[in-house]
Amino acid sequence: MGVDTIVIRHPHSGAPHFLARNLTDVAVINAGDGTHAHPTQALLDLYTAQSHLGDLAGRRIVIVGDVLHSRVARSAVWGFARLGAEVVLSGPATLMPEAFTPMGVSVQSDLDLAVRGADLVMALRLQSERQHGGFFPSLREYVRRWQVNEARMGLAKSGALLMHPGPMNEGVEVSTSLAHGDRSLIEQQVTNGVAVRMALLYQVASSANTGT
Repeated sequence: MGVDTIVIRHPHSGAPHFLARNLTDVAVINAGDGTHAHPTQALLDLYTAQSHLGDLAGRRIVIVGDVLHSRVARSAVWGFARLGAEVVLSGPATLMPEAFTPMGVSVQSDLDLAVRGADLVMALRLQSERQHGGFFPSLREYVRRWQVNEARMGLAKSGALLMHPGPMNEGVEVSTSLAHGDRSLIEQQVTNGVAVRMALLYQVASSANTGT
């Protein structure tokens, strides 16, 4: 078809790499592949965090929820760690990868301990198949132990911020009042998502047209 750029979201991990390996002179943008990675989401999350926190080096970032199946988490962990942040993962042991602690990333299953001193807490979506898949005793138990709410954010640093890559199960991963409160950056993440993705597309298209 003579295209210069392909943006791909695919249910199978590795699909963008397959295209990049087999297509010459075509830029491939990974918009999410299986449980592997979601770099465009990570870029906008990093941009949103930096807009409010400035330099992320030394900042404590807590990511809570289903890390095992989350391509968003995998890309976010890599991005935050590369920028020098201290990344802590929290959630049920059944939803934590067995070997996913790159670059000093730590795991703390007790969310109350994980959020202590945090600058930013990012909750992950709990998909319905996980809610009924036997990964934890019950949804009520998940809410009790891993929901991000006002009490838990009170253990974080004063002014600590909340993020969620969406879509959000309001009242499950995040309490309703917190999701719509002054600490929440969730709506700004959505707004920034359009700008970051369009800027990325423009940059790739410009590079393709100039041959750089």
